[in-house]
Parts: sequence; C-alpha cells; structure tokens
Amino acid sequence: MTTNPARPLAAIPAPSRLTPAEGRFTMTAATPLTADPPLARAAAWLRETLQPATGLPLPEGPGGIEFRLTGGLGPEEYRFTITAESVLVEATAAAGAFYGAQTLRQFLGPAAFRKGRTGTRTWTLPAATIADAPRHGWRGCLIDVARHFLPKNDLLRYIDLLAAHKLNVLHLHLTDDQGWRLEIRKYPRLTEVGSWRRESPLGAARNRRSDGRPHGGHYSQDDIREIVSYAADRFVTIVPEIDLPGHTQAAIAAYPELGNLETPLDVRTEWGVGENVLNVADSTIAFFTDVLEEVLELFPGRYVCVGGDEVPKTQWNESVPAKERIRELGLRDADELQTWLMRHFTDFLLTRGRKPLGWDELMEGGLPPGVTVAAWRGDTCAAMAARAGHDVVVQPFTETYLDFRQAEGEQEPVPIGSVTSLRAVHAFDPFPAGLTGAERDRILGAQAALWTEHIDSPRLLDYMAFPRLAAFAEAVWSGERDFEDFLARLAVHEKRLDALGVEYRPAAGPHPWQRRPDAPGHPRTRAEIDGKLAAWTANLRS
Repeated sequence: MTTNPARPLAAIPAPSRLTPAEGRFTMTAATPLTADPPLARAAAWLRETLQPATGLPLPEGPGGIEFRLTGGLGPEEYRFTITAESVLVEATAAAGAFYGAQTLRQFLGPAAFRKGRTGTRTWTLPAATIADAPRHGWRGCLIDVARHFLPKNDLLRYIDLLAAHKLNVLHLHLTDDQGWRLEIRKYPRLTEVGSWRRESPLGAARNRRSDGRPHGGHYSQDDIREIVSYAADRFVTIVPEIDLPGHTQAAIAAYPELGNLETPLDVRTEWGVGENVLNVADSTIAFFTDVLEEVLELFPGRYVCVGGDEVPKTQWNESVPAKERIRELGLRDADELQTWLMRHFTDFLLTRGRKPLGWDELMEGGLPPGVTVAAWRGDTCAAMAARAGHDVVVQPFTETYLDFRQAEGEQEPVPIGSVTSLRAVHAFDPFPAGLTGAERDRILGAQAALWTEHIDSPRLLDYMAFPRLAAFAEAVWSGERDFEDFLARLAVHEKRLDALGVEYRPAAGPHPWQRRPDAPGHPRTRAEIDGKLAAWTANLRS
C-alpha cells in the first residue's frame, strides 16, 4: 500500500490525487459500519447519506468500515487508512470523524451524492493512507437572506453543500433595510411589517428599474431551531447577524419610534446604503437588548454578529438628542457615538458568555473590547485589528464576495463589481503580509459572502456560488495553490455537483437560462474598486 503525503488534502480531492496502490476496498450489503461512541454522529450521518444512493444497509458489526477514537489529533483532523480488507477512520473528536466521512463519500464517486439508486454498480475505495487537517479553524460562508429571502428548505440544502466542502460556519445576515427575517416574540411587527417590501430594484440601482412585485418571508423560531439543529449535525455553526445601528430601515418601518424622523418609513425598496439609522435613546437600546435576548435563546453558538457597517452619520449630526448624547458623554463626534452605542450590545453579549462579531467600520470610532472583527475592506483593516489584539475573520470584498461577476462580458447575470474569477478565489490567502507570529494567530480564518441584492432565486445563488465556493473551500482548508491541478480535480467535482443538482457556472459561460438580460448591472474595473477601497480606509492609515 502506498502512503499519501501527510499534508492536508484539497477540499475536493479525487482518487487520481492518490498514488496508485494495489487493492481496492469493496462495499457490499454485508459491509458493517461501526464507530466508537464519541464518533457515532459521523458514522450515523454516513449511513443515512449512503444508504439511499447505494442501497447498502451498512449494519453494525466488526470489521468493514470503522470509526476509531484516537488521541493526539486536532478537533477537525482525521487519519484515513484503506486496505482491500477494511476502512479505518481515526479521529480525536467527532468533527474530525465527520470530515473523514465526507472524504470517504467523495472517493466513492458522484453516484454517492445522489438521493436514490441509479442502477447496479460496485462501490469501491482506493487503497491509501491519508493524514488530513484544516489550515484554518473558521471556514465560513455568509448568506444574505435579508435582501432576498431564502426559504428554509433551500437553506438546509446549502448547509449540506457547505458541509460537503468542509466549511464549518454559516453566517446568516438576517436583518437589513430591505427585510427582517427572524421572528421576535416580543416585537411581532418586526416580521408582520418588516419582513416584506412592496417591490425590488431590477438590476443595478443606477438603471432605475423596479420589478413591481412584493417580496418577503421570514423564519419562525421553530424554523431557526430546526436549522440550527440540522447544521450542528453537520458540524456547521450558525452565526446570526442583527445589523446595528445602520441597515435598520425594516425595523424602523415596523416600529417608527426607533428612528430619527417624525415621518413613518416603508421597508426600503432600493439597494445601497440608506441614511435611516437607529436613534440613540435608552428605549432603543432596551428594544434591541430584548431582541438579542431572544437571539441568544435560538442560536447556541459562541458568536453573534451585531453589524456596525456602513452607518451614515447624517441623521445623528442633525439630531438634537444625538448631539446632546455626544456632549453629555464627552465624545468627539458621531463615530465615537457609534462606538458608545455598540458597546452596550457587545458588553451585553460578553456578559452572557458570547463573542460579539462586528464589521471593520467599528474601528473608526474605536473598537469596543472583546469584539472579533469581520474585515471586509482589505488587508489594511485585517492587519490593524490583529495588531490591536482583536481576533479577525478575513472577508475581503475584492476576493471573497461571490455576488461580484465571474468574468467580463454582458452574458453574466446582473454584472456588478469587478471580476472575481475562479482563479482569484483559489489564490486567496487570509493572512495579511507583515504580521508577526502572535498577530497571525489572531486570524481565525475567512469567509466567502453571498450578498443577494441581485441574487433573487436559489438557482441564481447556485450560479454565483459554484464553482467559486469550491475554490474558496480549498484555499481555507489546505491552502493549495496549483490552479491547473485544481481545474483537473474540479472536472471530477462538477460531476458531484451535477449529482447534487447544483446549477453551477459552466467554464464556458452561463447557459442561456442563467443570463438576466432584463436586469442590467453596473460593472466596474478593478482599478475603480481599488479606488473606492482606498477612500473607505483613508482615515485608518494615519
């Protein structure tokens, strides 16, 4: 038997990556599947997943496929030994065993990714030894369900897709100007009023076109409990986001007393950054503390995102109560007022044993203690946060925002931003240059983002996500940088995506039905995007 090098596999390995060895393990109706008790969740998932596709019962019993508890490995690390007689997956923790199960499924071929049998076949695994572990602990994907709602069953499907790519965090952007998606028992109007808008822009805002169709939806609290439980069974942690104090027009439409204006507002029907932000009254702070109380009941994970991004200060600069707060507290300006306001919520989370996550704009008025920074405006912000002693999740919009178009040309659906190609995503490295060893330790990992202003259906979500999300998964799992080798393995992986029903972007460009000629975009050059980035972060360079 030949041993594969003891280094992390790519997130989408294919049997061709293994050095050929004599013998193959063959699964039959009599093949048992057993696990030591701490690893039983992974074995149960594998049995439930493979039985419909293979028709094999995989009963309990000695020999065959075994998940064995062993010491000395990391929580997501596993060892995998395949001979002609047996398959052994060794792990110290259940998560490692689960990723070993994912690799086993990959090696069985695309048919193992179907939900039913497609004919008679022999199920075999190549003889090999694998030692595999992730490069980063935080391997995430943000899905914006606020701009366009993603129904529960489609969201559960995406949890399976993340897990299949060994991604372990789903950041749910649940609230924004254009919709509030989470049931809050104490404040029912948040979903009664805030969960739907009367219409949506058709394409980029500059084209001034609307579709004239109401859009809405929300998750009940039982929906959320189901989603969280389903994700946990697949070792995916849900990070909820309640965006504060900007991106809150849907909440203000439901409860006008939260805003700064005398006139009532509708749920926003335009994209972009809106000027309507929360006021700084004690009652508003109490309102969102109540909201976060219910969020903590529903989401047991360590992290809760409280936003802090893209907060225009126009209304605060014109608001008498806001100016009085600034004067009363001895603050310099509205940026420091935002820090003061956000500290109420971050301190609340810390006292409850949770970790607050916030976007990197929070640095502009001084980062509240204990905040983990979601760095989306490039290496400058990520490096500054790490050097200031904060943990960082890296998410640069020029490299990991998958709503940006994938290639030049008018054929791309609703082309916005600059081109974020498959090659660029595969080359992504979360570590900013110039960090010391201790500062690098502050980089928890990275996230890709699927912002959905222009992604209005699950089919289009597939197109924008894949295959780029597979390239991102490889970058954060193994750090592989051989793009040509990746493309060769991607050709195999696309057959798995086909089996899963994922409508990914073909290498030659979109199918005719994947194009959106009715929704014109606003493409930018990379130079234009870099210019915006420099302007956004200029005040952080001094």
